[in-house]
Amino acid sequence: MQKRNIAILGSTGSIGTQALEVIEANSDLFEVEVLTAQNNADLLIEQAIKFKPNAVVISNENLYDKVFSALDPHYIKVYSGEKALSSVVENDNIHIVLTALVGYVGLLPTIRAIKANKHIALANKETLVVAGELITQLALENRVDILPVDSEHSAIFQCLVGEHINPIEKIILTASGGPFRGKDRAFLANVTKEQALKHPNWDMGAKITIDSASLMNKGLEVIEAKWLFDLKAEQIEVVVHPQSIIHSLVQFEDGSIKAQLGLPDMKLPIQYAIGFPNRLKSDFPRFNFLNYPSLTFEQPDIQTFRNLGFAFEALKKGGNMACIVNAANEIAVDSFLKDKVGFLQMSDLIEKCMNQVSFVPKPSLEDYIKTDEETRRLATSMIK
Repeated sequence: MQKRNIAILGSTGSIGTQALEVIEANSDLFEVEVLTAQNNADLLIEQAIKFKPNAVVISNENLYDKVFSALDPHYIKVYSGEKALSSVVENDNIHIVLTALVGYVGLLPTIRAIKANKHIALANKETLVVAGELITQLALENRVDILPVDSEHSAIFQCLVGEHINPIEKIILTASGGPFRGKDRAFLANVTKEQALKHPNWDMGAKITIDSASLMNKGLEVIEAKWLFDLKAEQIEVVVHPQSIIHSLVQFEDGSIKAQLGLPDMKLPIQYAIGFPNRLKSDFPRFNFLNYPSLTFEQPDIQTFRNLGFAFEALKKGGNMACIVNAANEIAVDSFLKDKVGFLQMSDLIEKCMNQVSFVPKPSLEDYIKTDEETRRLATSMIK
């Protein structure tokens, strides 16, 4: 395998730091070309000195001087601001852009990377949630691969290798159920952010952990799966699997089901995406069936956890509805983390935005940008 140069957008987050571990373990196969961070200047500096990228971007312009003075002696280029984040992905030396940014902020850099003919290792699910039709069309036109990093989508992707002539009957996305599985609305009315941030199986950033607790993370994955695998809403099923060993499944037209199994560890799907089509040798812990004598499955409770139902609604309605859901959810989660709204109020906020923000059946990129702005304004105004 020829050495690949990687740009990591969001290198100081959970996915970014694990990606660097994968790259370090396979330094003969991968080189770090670009690293970016929003606010964590100290870790970005530490990563840059260790991995010696060609360039770094610190999105918070107030931190530019700090990063520049630390990295200039190491001959590492330093840029700052959102525009730099979008333009740095066009570097000729980059082979793969790993988008590990959280939220809507990942959309424009991903578009620029695709237009610059860079393959995308996608950990930023919001990009496809917000503008799935636009992104998939751009990838097709520019002959760019979108390689999923989410464990569930990686599982489906792995199950489909060698099956290109066989139509999918349906896919089954597994969900852990999060920390509040089995709880009712009376319980959820009083949960704290500290409780919501304690995921039973995965170690993730705050935003994704809250999304997992509300089942919005699974809802966003449902929308993402539609675009990644060219599916209809009725071909996507969600099953709660508390052990998080089966990462997802594909059912074919003959009734046969393929599943991908493994311990809950994001390094495996990261490595699979940046190394594709090769399976690289690893020293990751191995799964042992005898340690998990019982694998269980349940129906998701969408009456209690309404966000999953909203995602299916948005998928069926199409247009800019998923963009509305995503923007409202980002404001809702941020407000919950700042103790401005309760856990159940997040869903109320999203539902109001779905009903009140202007619906656009055939949105352009400009429409998506306007929808995101309008939704954020409305959602913010609703928070007392």
